[in-house]
Amino acid sequence: MRNWLLLLFILGYLPVWAQTTDSAAAPVVKKKPVATRTVADSSRPKPRTVPVRKDSTRAVLPASARAGKDTSAAMKADSLALAAAPKVKPVSAYDLYLKKISQENIFLKPGKHRFVDTNPIRPYRNMDWLIYLMAGVLLVLSIIRLSYRKYFSDLFRAFLNPTLSQRQLKDQLSQSPFPNLLLNIFFAIALGLYFYLVLYRQQVFPQAEPWLLIPGLVMMVAVVYGFKYVMLRFCGWLFGNSELADAYIFILYLINKVLGVLLVPFLVIIAFCSPEIARTFLYISLFFIVLLIIYRYIRSYSLVRQYLSFSKLHFFLYLCAFEVAPVLILNKVLQNIWLTGNP
Repeated sequence: MRNWLLLLFILGYLPVWAQTTDSAAAPVVKKKPVATRTVADSSRPKPRTVPVRKDSTRAVLPASARAGKDTSAAMKADSLALAAAPKVKPVSAYDLYLKKISQENIFLKPGKHRFVDTNPIRPYRNMDWLIYLMAGVLLVLSIIRLSYRKYFSDLFRAFLNPTLSQRQLKDQLSQSPFPNLLLNIFFAIALGLYFYLVLYRQQVFPQAEPWLLIPGLVMMVAVVYGFKYVMLRFCGWLFGNSELADAYIFILYLINKVLGVLLVPFLVIIAFCSPEIARTFLYISLFFIVLLIIYRYIRSYSLVRQYLSFSKLHFFLYLCAFEVAPVLILNKVLQNIWLTGNP
């Protein structure tokens, strides 16, 4: 009897036990609290809502999406503006230095008078030919010197010893007519080349062609001294003093030969040295030329006094008429050609 009562109790408790097991197995869902509206909330103004047409095809984006779209458009516009802006070149120290000079230098300030350089730019000239020309001059002089040693020794002995007998020296030098002619030609070449180098260093006739100017100067020297030789011979024959004319011609061409040899080192220095050194040796060469001319006049005066009796005034007039005047006239013609371009 007791067992039947226990069985009935268990069977009655089975539905309750099954319900409790089902509720324990199900997930717990929290319920949201229901907001209760108070009087203060009812007094606040309601947000205004924009009615949207049902037939509108444009979608209404939320505020966050619109803000993101505006930000990307602004960034894109800024990038386009930076790309279109001109690139600023970095300022170097050289640009700053030029700017400082333009601000401080009175010739570069704006509003000042502009000074125009009227000196023309000289065209470049290839002067390699001058090396070969000077080498040729030295070669000719060395050949004459090695071929006629005795003639050279007699020549400088006659130049350095004016007290020796003129007839004896003349006879010794006249025994070699060919080296005499060669040294006369060499004197014309050396003096013509010297004139060209002086004109080149002083920038006289800068546009002249050397292959025309140098032969022209050499021919000018040869014509001048050839004309003088003819005139002296003619005057000696005309006045019956051929011996005096021969003695004067001997002294004249003796000084010329020595001058031609003396000009060779000056030609090399003036041709190849810097302008400052060349200008210095140009003045030294002019000093030696003037010194030799004065020496020639002194020897000529002492020679002529042995044959003729004349006053010093007559000798001075001769120098002015036959020595100084041709040089002054030639100088005047060259200046007119240089300044005006017309002879």
